[in-house]
Amino acid sequence: MNSPQAPLAERLRPQTLDQLVGQEHLTGKSSVLRTAIEQGKPPSMILWGPPGTGKTTIAGIIANTLNAPFYTLSAISSGVKDVREAISEARDKSRAILFIDEIHRFNKGQQDALLGAVEKGIVTLIGATTENPSFEVNSALLSRCQVYILKPLTEGDLIRLLENALKQDEFLKGLNVELKETEALVTISGGDARKLLNLLELVCTVAGPGAVITDERVMEIAQQRIALYDKQGEQHYDIISAFIKSIRGSDPNAAVYWLARMVEGGEDVKFIARRLVILASEDIGNANPNALLLANAGFEAVNKIGYPESSLILSQCATYLASSPKSNSATIAIGAAQAAVREKGDLPVPLHIRNAPTRLMKDLNYGKGYEYSHIYEKNFSPQEYLPSAIAGTKFYEPGANAREEELRKFLRSLWQDKYGY
Repeated sequence: MNSPQAPLAERLRPQTLDQLVGQEHLTGKSSVLRTAIEQGKPPSMILWGPPGTGKTTIAGIIANTLNAPFYTLSAISSGVKDVREAISEARDKSRAILFIDEIHRFNKGQQDALLGAVEKGIVTLIGATTENPSFEVNSALLSRCQVYILKPLTEGDLIRLLENALKQDEFLKGLNVELKETEALVTISGGDARKLLNLLELVCTVAGPGAVITDERVMEIAQQRIALYDKQGEQHYDIISAFIKSIRGSDPNAAVYWLARMVEGGEDVKFIARRLVILASEDIGNANPNALLLANAGFEAVNKIGYPESSLILSQCATYLASSPKSNSATIAIGAAQAAVREKGDLPVPLHIRNAPTRLMKDLNYGKGYEYSHIYEKNFSPQEYLPSAIAGTKFYEPGANAREEELRKFLRSLWQDKYGY
């Protein structure tokens, strides 16, 4: 039982899977994680999702369900010594769970300290992160854990949390307030359940017994307007969209403006750098292969330098990509090829390009008729490499050279019009 002095979000923290709001894909009936918990065999895992979506709560529910020893560390304040002490205590207890909040903040040495205990089953590790674990958790630890992705809470989920709070919490029930409007509460929370519930408690406490809670009243009590840039809210997605589309549209001025908005708003610089790497292939591709090299070098440099100097690297990268020739041929090619795979299924590899390492395979005509390109004129043989069912299909239409020259002329003319040279 949580203390009545605890914040509302803590007082109402779910103790069972059935009490959890949201994340049905992980904890709903017959879901993979729920089944593992009910069987008493949850794997070591990384819970990846936005703030306030249930990562800590799920870890606590697992410990409660299994009645297991539960050790909690925060990567912000804990070091290798704390990890080793927790593991040492867990050795004498069965099915111990070690929960590490913000595990992405652990460096390689701290993460490596977990490997042996996880491998031997001394602890079941549950790591929580808001960052992509494939970038932030080292591969050795990641290979020993299942990654479960938590989805952002929907507006319906958030409203349900508000309604549950007014019905279930003794303090709020005693105030007997009427929740007439919810938009302001939902918007200011940015999808964070913890922030939502604690804001509700503040508003109800200040408004007093019998109050009618409206959006206007919420904004008045919260004494804040919606931030110009909210890393977890709608602005996050709108501004990164504007940034990417500005680069795609070859406008370095707009690109650097939206970059500045993100940097000033406290956006994770590594998130921005990752998006630039993706864009370099998606929107520039083979029209300028150096774009991917620069974007990747930018990502590595941002990792090394960190904030605030990384903004210089991001500016260089963004303005270069915006000024670069564009082609989405590679993007279209892989999309069309994946569509063909889904439509046609696993088509057989043509015999003449199959590997034939054994006598039996050669007797079955594996590799028969294959033409080694380098012995032909201009190192090219016009043989078919696709399965017969889709022979001759063109997934990739480069056209990069013509488009590149056209785009160069266009950008030059824009530059001359704007700046006179």
